[in-house]
Amino acid sequence: MKKASFLFLLWIFSTLCSMAQHKDINRIIQAVQEKYAPDRRVVVFDIKSSLQNDTIVLEGETSHPDAYNDLLKQVSGNVKNNIRLLPDEVIGEKNRGVIYNSVEKLHSSNSYGSETVSEVLLGMPVKLLDKKGGWRRVQTPEGYIGWVSEAIQPMTETELHEYNQKPKVVITSLYALSYEKMDVKSQTVSNLVIGDMLVLKGSKGKFYQVTYPDGREAYIQKSDAKELKKWLKDIEFTQESIVKTAKKFMGVPYVWGGTSSKGLDCSGFTKLVYFLHGVILPRDASQQVLTGKLIDEKGDFSNVQPGDLVFFGTKATDENPRERVVHVGIYIGNKRFIHASDYIQIGSFDLTDSLYDEYNTNRYLRTKRIIGEVNTKGLDAIFENEFYR
Repeated sequence: MKKASFLFLLWIFSTLCSMAQHKDINRIIQAVQEKYAPDRRVVVFDIKSSLQNDTIVLEGETSHPDAYNDLLKQVSGNVKNNIRLLPDEVIGEKNRGVIYNSVEKLHSSNSYGSETVSEVLLGMPVKLLDKKGGWRRVQTPEGYIGWVSEAIQPMTETELHEYNQKPKVVITSLYALSYEKMDVKSQTVSNLVIGDMLVLKGSKGKFYQVTYPDGREAYIQKSDAKELKKWLKDIEFTQESIVKTAKKFMGVPYVWGGTSSKGLDCSGFTKLVYFLHGVILPRDASQQVLTGKLIDEKGDFSNVQPGDLVFFGTKATDENPRERVVHVGIYIGNKRFIHASDYIQIGSFDLTDSLYDEYNTNRYLRTKRIIGEVNTKGLDAIFENEFYR
């Protein structure tokens, strides 16, 4: 056999081996993703492989160290690793931050034209994962990941810990304003919404003196806020208090991705109501349904109590084996529930009730209880969450 022919056959053999290895690595990538990142909303995992000459090139990014290490442990041969483990040097040491606008949109990508997937409130601590221009990819205390334009005061982990230890106030009015002086006729500094948190600098008369995460100083009326320690101490985490808080939002418009009193989607509404009781719920209905204690799946509501979460969607069938949870509300008693649908309103499962909601009754799935289940899977008390410590 001529040398050229032998080298050609050797090249073909080497290429076929590389192609087989490439397929094996793609299967490994898929298996690692299924193990560590089944929900892309809470874990960054965007890794691909390509075959360049005889080299397998791994590219992309992940925020899960175990996924990163496991993947590299399983691959072998001529492989080049270009995977970014987030956060990396693009973010640097200041890989934490605090939101400094009253409400900030969380986008699916680093563009105002991208989908709004959630919102973050003033004073919320976040983890910084990546940066592109003025945009930062962040992870919220419930684990949700998205992109924020500006609106973040970057901090090191030590700086965030020190910030978290400072005395604070929490806004308790649905809407409020802060002022440059202890005078409601003075220049406003910003608008505020219920759940916003600011550092407490002082107290005088009818005003709190506060500091924003980005250093701005202002005054807010005491009638619009409470000192955080007192707020936590006074929280009544009961069926009645959940219903009472939920009804404060009656008439607030439905806004896709909304989690503030400026506008709420269905799971943003339930998340905010429970946040105001010191509890962090997962962001979306399909995530919230995985938490708490199962109370009902039959729809007789005999064991359902006010404050329980009621879920809606499409049941699994032989034709469509995957259940879809697409809506959530809060049960308020007497077969009624409150939810975000066009605006925050009350519906009923009772055919004889004037508020009967036939559409949602027909797609009811189950009821889950949160009271008594905090600190179980997916349910954190706010200040036991690692972001706030």
